[in-house]
Amino acid sequence: MRIKKLSTSGRVLIAVLALLTPVALGAAASSANAIPSPVTWTVLVGNQAGGSAIQGERFLPGDITIDAGDSVTWKANSTEPHTVTFFGGGVPQDTLTEFNPVDPQQNAVQGPDAMDGASYFNSGVLTTLPSINALPPTATIATSYTLSFPDAGNFTYYCLVHGKMMRGVVHVQEAGAPYPASQDDVDADAAWLAGAIVTDGRALRAQAKAAATNHRVITGADDGVAMVMRFVNGKVVVHKGQKVTFVNNMSMGAPHTVTFGIPHAGPGILDAYGSPANYKGGDLSSSIIPPHGKFTVTFNKVGTYSYICLLHSQLGMVGKVVVTK
Repeated sequence: MRIKKLSTSGRVLIAVLALLTPVALGAAASSANAIPSPVTWTVLVGNQAGGSAIQGERFLPGDITIDAGDSVTWKANSTEPHTVTFFGGGVPQDTLTEFNPVDPQQNAVQGPDAMDGASYFNSGVLTTLPSINALPPTATIATSYTLSFPDAGNFTYYCLVHGKMMRGVVHVQEAGAPYPASQDDVDADAAWLAGAIVTDGRALRAQAKAAATNHRVITGADDGVAMVMRFVNGKVVVHKGQKVTFVNNMSMGAPHTVTFGIPHAGPGILDAYGSPANYKGGDLSSSIIPPHGKFTVTFNKVGTYSYICLLHSQLGMVGKVVVTK
């Protein structure tokens, strides 16, 4: 989850995000104080543009202030999969492990319906897609997740897929305390931030394109604000015997694979297989390419070879290598 340099719009957006606290979001909304409780609040999970090519890595809003007894519904707002995950009842985490899409503790609903301040809570996978190829049948795929908060406190949560960069906090006041913002205020600021994220994503895509060549494909890109869910360049032409290197050095941790042929099924779906040093067609997969990692394939047979990212093919993350004499 590291990158050498954020795009200019990304740096500006992160500064703005730091200023938009719950109080700032609703400071001008005097009508918010009159909201009858209990209330069910809506937080959007991610956002997207460009036919799913650009994906946001934020809960919108990241922080929300509610009263004890209220609930929060997290609503999927993109095809990119996300989770809403509380560790130890909302204890902030120093580090997070990499997302494991076949682990039921990460891909399925965990915990009761009400925050108890101690349990592990997980939403399952939130997405607007009806299914995701890389997930097992036992995974929970949903468009929303609701949790009630009976007691006051501050509860931190994360998206397991995107790590600490995608963090939110639910601030719970005592029951009956005046709200600093209404849902309309929250929605308006969420819409503004979503637009800023898309602007950042478009700049990031241009940056990735400048770094790509006919023998160097960028496997997506992200800067902690937006993600580019495309192979850049998606189609390359090389001669027989030449190499193509798929590079993840622009990524802060969004998982990707480079997979040719028919993906393997079952628990080993994300395993590496095939012979990248002597590829003549058939099944070949990189497994997940880590941040700053590379996957190099030598193409030793003339032909056209299509490939996908196992985790994001349904978002349009596909590519093609044309091998000539």
